[in-house]
Amino acid sequence: MDINLSQTFITVDDHEKALGFYRDALGLEVRKDVGYQGMRWVTVGSPAQPDVSVVLESPLADPGASETDRQAVVDLMRKGLLRAAIFGTDDVDAAFERINASGAEVLREPVDQPYGVRECAFLDPAGNQIVFQQPLS
Repeated sequence: MDINLSQTFITVDDHEKALGFYRDALGLEVRKDVGYQGMRWVTVGSPAQPDVSVVLESPLADPGASETDRQAVVDLMRKGLLRAAIFGTDDVDAAFERINASGAEVLREPVDQPYGVRECAFLDPAGNQIVFQQPLS
C-alpha cells in the first residue's frame, strides 16, 4: 500500500495577489479556479508534479466557520506565523533570484542549514511562510 500526497491547502486572503506569487513568481500552473457560495479556491501545481496540487483557499473556507475563527486565521497570517509549504528545488540560489526579482518579501536569503539543506524563505502576499530547499551534496 502506498500513501501519496495529492493536495494540500494554503490560506490566502486575496487570490489575485496569490496568483501573482504562486503562478507568476514560482511558475506553478493554474489547474482549477472555482467559485462556490461566495468562496473561491484556486488549484495550482508544478508542471513537473502533475499529481500534486496546492489549493489556495480563503481563510477557513468552511461555511460553518465562525467570523471569530476566520479573523483569528487572518491575524495569524498577517503576523507571518503560518508556515504553509516547503518546495524542493535543484537550485535554491536561482529560485531565490527569480522570486526575489518578483518583489516577494524575503524572510531568509539562501543559507546552508545544519540539517542538510540549503534554503531560503519568503512571505507570500497573505503572509504565509514559504520555504525553498535544496539538499546539500
